[in-house]
Amino acid sequence: MLVVWPTAPPVLISYDRRTLPDENIALPYQYPLKRGPYWMHHASTTLEEPMNRSLSGSLVALALVVILACPNNPPNYPTRAIELHYYANGPWPVASSESPNACDSQGHKCVFFYPSNLGANGFLHPILTWGNGSFGTPQQAEYFLRHMASWGFVIVASEDPMTGPGQTILDAAKYMVAANSDSASPFFHKLNVNQVGAVGHSQGATGAVNALLKSSGLIKTVVPIEIPSQIWGNSTNLFNPANLTGSIFFVDGSADFISPPTQGSNVTGLQSIDAYYQAVPSSVAKVKGTLIGPSHNDIGGQPSCAQAPFPCVNGVYGYLGYPTAWFMDRLQGDSYAHGAFVNSTGEMFSETKNWEYVASNVP
Repeated sequence: MLVVWPTAPPVLISYDRRTLPDENIALPYQYPLKRGPYWMHHASTTLEEPMNRSLSGSLVALALVVILACPNNPPNYPTRAIELHYYANGPWPVASSESPNACDSQGHKCVFFYPSNLGANGFLHPILTWGNGSFGTPQQAEYFLRHMASWGFVIVASEDPMTGPGQTILDAAKYMVAANSDSASPFFHKLNVNQVGAVGHSQGATGAVNALLKSSGLIKTVVPIEIPSQIWGNSTNLFNPANLTGSIFFVDGSADFISPPTQGSNVTGLQSIDAYYQAVPSSVAKVKGTLIGPSHNDIGGQPSCAQAPFPCVNGVYGYLGYPTAWFMDRLQGDSYAHGAFVNSTGEMFSETKNWEYVASNVP
């Protein structure tokens, strides 16, 4: 099929087997057709040539109008170039496996999502350690985690179903650091152990922050997704944002009452994304944004809500672009991704169809 790049003049582009999360829409940055259908490149030497050219132009114009009018896009489909770029699958083919033994201090095994051609061209892969939501499994977030791996990250996910304290999330990261020095491991000398991030959902979002706090600098950045208000937590999970270092990107959905974007002036404590954000020191690079539409478990979309736990509204689509861009910026030094998060002028601030309550102190 044909698609057009939404932020540039329309061009015909070729179909590619790699697809967007819809799986029916080709990636938006493939090469222009070298050779089109017969009616696009045939050079007539007869008097019919003007007519053929007119017909060809009309057909092309009609195709583009149909595509633009009926894009068949999923919910929270990006409307800006940076988010759209990282919403698409990355260039790395993805594999997965399970650890042969326990990877954390509670005896759980880990699941890995990683580029199948590890270390290609000498690349050292940053590490992301994942935190499951309450009673959750890595497989429930598999679409999201595979997407991250397609951008060159090695993801390690403890099978711990209660990750709030953060210790098993940190243990999993340390397991990967050790694997990088183990000649028997497929990850031997394939990892960038100096670039480690944490990401988690719900209780696992709290756990991901706690893992960073306990890591003594090993974990450099964290993306808590749908982090619950403190009224949902317990004493072993609660953390003080004032102690944070590194960088943080808070993400939630507008329909999530467990992780609301804001709270009333008469509400005390950290009961919203905004409250968490405001409590993080200004010395820490921080961003927050609320996806318009999703609820608490949309991150579990595969990619739609069909296989996700309740409540799910839109699916995982909106969680693919900017979280990927964040880790590309923070752990791979991607300056293009960085442009999404700059205070006041970053792309997120103009992506008002899908995002609201955006704030940043990133220079």
